[in-house]
Amino acid sequence: MKFVDEVKIKVASGKGGPGAVSFRREAMVARGGPDGGDGGRGGDVVFKIAPHLNSLMDFRVAKTYSAKNGQQGSGSNMFGADGDDLVLKVPRGTLVRNSETGEVIVDMTGVDDFKILKGGRGGKGNTFFKTSINQAPEHAQPGESGQDLELILELKLIADVGIIGFPNAGKSTLISRISAARPKIADYPFTTLVPNLGVVKVGDYHSFVVADIPGLIEGASKGTGLGIQFLKHIERTNLFLHVVDVSGHSGRDPISDFEIINNELKQYDELNKDKEDFYPLSTRNQIVVLNKIDILSEQEKQSWMRKFKKLTFNEPILISAATGLGTKELVQIVSGLILNKPL
Repeated sequence: MKFVDEVKIKVASGKGGPGAVSFRREAMVARGGPDGGDGGRGGDVVFKIAPHLNSLMDFRVAKTYSAKNGQQGSGSNMFGADGDDLVLKVPRGTLVRNSETGEVIVDMTGVDDFKILKGGRGGKGNTFFKTSINQAPEHAQPGESGQDLELILELKLIADVGIIGFPNAGKSTLISRISAARPKIADYPFTTLVPNLGVVKVGDYHSFVVADIPGLIEGASKGTGLGIQFLKHIERTNLFLHVVDVSGHSGRDPISDFEIINNELKQYDELNKDKEDFYPLSTRNQIVVLNKIDILSEQEKQSWMRKFKKLTFNEPILISAATGLGTKELVQIVSGLILNKPL
């Protein structure tokens, strides 16, 4: 299933129905008296959270969405039916922006539904205009026009923990080991082409959400590789698991990999520093996870531990995502930080 995290669409609310000009038949009453009913209101445009969605894929084909118009009023003081509202279902975490100004209209993170456009008001029928002077009004109101707007929908995944690191560092294997997520895994760069979400259960009553962020390489913040497309998906996370391959299998230097990824976070911060409420990625808590230790000697493990402790001033965590070694201990540490409830 294709992952879509940004789309441009046009939305329009419904037009109000016109009021009716009608007269009933009644003796001794001018023209029988007015009995034209009001028109119905046009439908609103509403965004609504759909918990099962994690992509904007439903908007990939159709680009224009319109609520229904209100119906015309009729005789016997019958009101026209209201137009049906247009309800657009989106994943939680969707930003709705005005495409012309870039302004965020609503962040669909803390709300379940939001009316973005109001339908036009229905026109009054000629009954409304009857007075002691004008007993037989021959006019009614047209329906009020609806509104239209061009929008950009931008999805930022909501996760407690973001898993970052170079391609093939073992991020996908780790998320598959600690959660029910089953991303595609293979031994070549950019196996993972979309962010993956997984729910990690902690005991019987608690859980937290992790996101595997693909495509981070040198230059990602400037558009190299796939990283620039997905860095925004870790903006809502407070804790990063920085996975580093220390096996030597990739042929890269683990220290260099670690520094490159952190530099990309800083570059991304610089590009987004003027955005309202932006919380820099480079200042967030990181747990350094040294992966693929199952093929290292004890001496090599200790050497990498010392190097990264000297670099970060924190104790790194040794794991093998492939075999599960150290992953339970990692979940314990993360749950203590996220849930404040260590196992």
